[in-house]
Amino acid sequence: MIILNNVKEALTNDIKKIVGNLKNDEQLTEILKRKLTKKEFKYYKLKIEGNDESKIAEELHCNKDRFEEIKKQTIVKLNQEKIKKELVNL
Repeated sequence: MIILNNVKEALTNDIKKIVGNLKNDEQLTEILKRKLTKKEFKYYKLKIEGNDESKIAEELHCNKDRFEEIKKQTIVKLNQEKIKKELVNL
């Protein structure tokens, strides 16, 4: 099982409005794995690890346009209310 470090920090930067406290990194990783597609999850994992965009695009085996699409879609998904509700402790 993959547990990403600094997930909280990354989500805090990428989600526009968070109501409540985010869960721990292990729980957040599981939720992201379930809610994002494989490519979106891999993109986010590589982003959190601090890779630059060209390296991420290479890892995802996609061109620049497709990479931008994946990047945009991931951020849009993270900002959906139903996913945000799962990411926080109520």
